Amino acid sequence: MTTFWIFIALVVLIGLIMIWVPHFRQQKLLQAEESGVRRQTNLELFAERLSILEKELHDELLDKVEFEALKKELEINLLQDMSQKGDDSLDVEIKSKTVLWPTFMTICLLGVSGYLYQHLGAYKELANPPQASNPHQGMDPAQIMSQRVQMMEAKVQAQPDDSQGWFSLGHAYISANQYDKAIGAFDKVMELVGTQAELLGPKATALYYKANQQMSPAIQAVIDQSLALDPQDPSTLLLVGMDAFFTADYKKAINAWQMILDSDRDDVDRTALMNAIESANMRLNEGSDSIQNGSTEKSAVTNSAKTVAIEVSIAPELADKVADTDTVFIFARSTQGSKVPLAATKISASSLPVTITLDDSTSMGGDVKLSSVGEVEIIAVLSKNGSVKPQTGDLKGTIKAIKVGENAALTLDTLVQ
Repeated sequence: MTTFWIFIALVVLIGLIMIWVPHFRQQKLLQAEESGVRRQTNLELFAERLSILEKELHDELLDKVEFEALKKELEINLLQDMSQKGDDSLDVEIKSKTVLWPTFMTICLLGVSGYLYQHLGAYKELANPPQASNPHQGMDPAQIMSQRVQMMEAKVQAQPDDSQGWFSLGHAYISANQYDKAIGAFDKVMELVGTQAELLGPKATALYYKANQQMSPAIQAVIDQSLALDPQDPSTLLLVGMDAFFTADYKKAINAWQMILDSDRDDVDRTALMNAIESANMRLNEGSDSIQNGSTEKSAVTNSAKTVAIEVSIAPELADKVADTDTVFIFARSTQGSKVPLAATKISASSLPVTITLDDSTSMGGDVKLSSVGEVEIIAVLSKNGSVKPQTGDLKGTIKAIKVGENAALTLDTLVQ
């Protein structure tokens, strides 16, 4: 098929050469002939007008200065006339007469070639080449992220003083779970532009995820340094609010997120922040459990492609480890890329077993929402002390992978030692 396509292309090319080369030669000859006639006419007119001026000078109708000025004007007009291509209407007339035949021959040649290829060639494969519309087709999110990181690494290697390139690479490293490299990238940016809150915030975030979402004195020191430089830095306040939410300090989380909203910054997702604040406010409310149960039951009935319905229960052998005052945290995070929770909710252990629904309304306030990913990991923690982070004596259960839009059962079957 490739040989046939090459043959058709050669035939078309040779045919076009045979049609248009003689045409252009004829055009050039006509233009040359027309140009010669025009040049001779212009010279004769110039000589005639110059003789008139000389006669007027001789008859003293013009003085020397006027004569020289008019002569110079004639010379300029002659140069302009000699450089012009000619009358446009004449050119169009000649072209219209001579171009019709080669145009007709070209259409016939292309039509015959297209007809032959339609019946003998693979035109359908040419019209719909595989992967032409999506260069990432067949690649999973991890491979796409890896390719993106490699491209950004090549860019900063070529331009090591590009602070914006290093900054973007640091965020890409976080999304790829390469936290040590992310910390190094943000340190590199600070070497180039100085220490700034908008750089310390992402660095603290990378340190936080590297520590498995455990706050440490070193991380807190970076947060304090960032807030001292800019008390309303959004990246730092997002981290403060997220950690406070995980430790059930909902008031602190609300205050941190509200400060971002009050800053009137235009580079934050205000809708996601308001959803996160609303979620934290629900957990502050004494009746939040009943409200949550009622809303999840309604959501479970809705078969939405952007939700995950989870039936949560306790393993029978661990039932005696559960008290009605215990709290169960359920959250979802992407199976690929960053491990930042996409959605989370809280219920009372006394309501188990129960079906809950995670969707964008239970977002954690980040840039990525549950509806934007295809598959998530579900983690449930039955907490004795109200903390989302598993402690000794807590119960835990996981679903390694579930597609968004599907339902699944999760059993709290692991005792945390």
